[in-house]
Amino acid sequence: VSMEMKDSGSVVLTAYHPHSPARMPSVEQSFGQEVPSSHSPSSRKSLSRCRRINRMLSNEPTPPPTFSRSNSQVSMDSTSMEDFWCEVESIKESSEDRPEESTLLEFKPADEGELEAEWLQDAGLSTLISGAEEEDGQALLSTLTRTQAAAVQKRYNTYTQTLRKKNKHTVRDVRDIFGISDSSPTFETVPVSPVPSNGIQLPGQKPVWKSVSSNSCLDCGLDKGSPSVTEELSYEVSFSESVTVVPKTRERQKNQRFKKDDSALPKFIIRKSRFGLTEVGDLSPEDMKKIRYLSLIELTAFYDALGVELKRNRTERIKGRENGLFGVPLTALLENDQKKVPGIKVPLIFQKLLLKLEETGLETEGILRVPGSASRVKNLHQELEAKFYEDTFDWDQVRNNDAAGLLKMFIRELPSPLFTVEYLPAFITLVEKISKIKLQLQALHLLIMLLPEANRDTAKAFLQFLKKVVANEGKNKMNLWNVSMIVAPNLFIYKGKRANQQEMQAAATTAHIVRLLIRYQDILWTVPSFLISQVRKMNEAAMNNSKRQLMFDKGVRKLLRRKTMERERPERPEGAVTFPPYLQSEIPEGVIRVYAPLHSKVSMAIQLNSQTKAKDILARFHCENSHGSSQNMGGQIQSLHEIGGNIGQHCLDPDAYMLDVYRANPQAEWVIKPKAS
Repeated sequence: VSMEMKDSGSVVLTAYHPHSPARMPSVEQSFGQEVPSSHSPSSRKSLSRCRRINRMLSNEPTPPPTFSRSNSQVSMDSTSMEDFWCEVESIKESSEDRPEESTLLEFKPADEGELEAEWLQDAGLSTLISGAEEEDGQALLSTLTRTQAAAVQKRYNTYTQTLRKKNKHTVRDVRDIFGISDSSPTFETVPVSPVPSNGIQLPGQKPVWKSVSSNSCLDCGLDKGSPSVTEELSYEVSFSESVTVVPKTRERQKNQRFKKDDSALPKFIIRKSRFGLTEVGDLSPEDMKKIRYLSLIELTAFYDALGVELKRNRTERIKGRENGLFGVPLTALLENDQKKVPGIKVPLIFQKLLLKLEETGLETEGILRVPGSASRVKNLHQELEAKFYEDTFDWDQVRNNDAAGLLKMFIRELPSPLFTVEYLPAFITLVEKISKIKLQLQALHLLIMLLPEANRDTAKAFLQFLKKVVANEGKNKMNLWNVSMIVAPNLFIYKGKRANQQEMQAAATTAHIVRLLIRYQDILWTVPSFLISQVRKMNEAAMNNSKRQLMFDKGVRKLLRRKTMERERPERPEGAVTFPPYLQSEIPEGVIRVYAPLHSKVSMAIQLNSQTKAKDILARFHCENSHGSSQNMGGQIQSLHEIGGNIGQHCLDPDAYMLDVYRANPQAEWVIKPKAS
């Protein structure tokens, strides 16, 4: 008996494409037969269909190759996947009444070498393909660690060998590009040494850790029932350089069992170094673009070090609606929404659905799991499309379960999955081929850094909501594993392809991924310090490459400005602030001038010592301005920003030690202003 799902828009579970077929283990045997007691009567009506799916899957004929289960294709200890399959069935039923749409995603098999070419472009190394002497590409290459350089060279060699076979054109040898005369060409790499968080390695300086206190580490464990052993995560050295032992194949593939108990997940902390911690929104878009380049290279090097293939899909065409709410690409939605709310980072409709559920639905029993009325959800969907932007939609009429249905529908109907078509296989692989949760978390961390900005911000808002759902488990009966099982098929499905048996096997895998995303989200949205260090070095290399021209231009501009000022000396505007020359350019060592344009006292020279923190400077400005006529801050939280030098813009952790940050970037300017939301 083979499983056949109705067309229904052609729903598919996950983008996982194994190269060889595998035997499907008995679902009853693998996933257990226990039905969670928290099922409500309304969710039981599809139970027979869910069981039928399980039986159909378990009776699939066995392909010839022998099956060796990986750790993701096995059972949950004392756990049923019933919720997962019921959600799949609910998704199928809800889409049966929808009009058929043309295929939204088309895949084209990549020619030999094309994946490598796309990888080089996505990693910011198009200079290796075009042959142009691009400063950004050269600066990026100069910052690579040993393992990162090996990963780049491996892809570049494959690309060049393919082109030579095809005789398309003469390909430059890697030795010609980097001036290497050795018979075994390698990229020049930077020495690998621990670097202070968010900074660069200073001569003779070792990273200094703060003592453990309630505010000195980022704690992503469980509040109760968590393991007594707490494991520390290090951001000081790249993950790929930290891999010391490559797991043997047979060890990776041995039968390991997921445990649904939340306490089975380890507790991780990231201790704050003297540079503090940096969240994704703390860096400028330009620097985050470089973080994405470096994250792809590091992820590839990390998988290489573990002996795991980094799989990715190649999307030929993505088509979506240009207007409306559902089925519209995130970038198009945000472009439309930003006309109403400048600077918005998460689509308005998605924010409103989350807000509705947070206000009234967090304590609803079975929220997310218990489906709403299909007919009501359909009518609400049509009404939202017509009235949302006119602000005439009545949110009071929306029941909580219907709002949850609309939320899941929004995610499913994105033309491209929230975690992108290209890297969905990498999400699956990190669990199927990597057994240790710490290594899974490191791979997941890099994949989050890789996401486009719109996807990453929307995913963050969604996961923050799911964390609140789990926090109300006592009333809504939805624990971490329940939520993960329901959310997984909504996140890891997309339109345009039918589900097959092998992809169905990834059910446990995807639920485990969602569980990691919810539990460790605070860690996942923290930028690893070794990547920030590389961005600093990349910016310094780019500055050095163009230093002569910049100095010439600066000299010319200064001369012209001086001549102009001599001819026209305008009167100084009333209230303007003028600083003596020694405060403008000849600031003593260890003294920084901090600017606060929104305060009545707009500037202050501050002598730093080894204990001065960013929050101390903020407190000093607040104290000085409390005696004067400080401008209204509008309730916004003020933060100290590091701007320029070897960083674009960096919102500093209040616990950052300023003398260390100053020494890492002595050319920076220091400005107090509201933190970007």
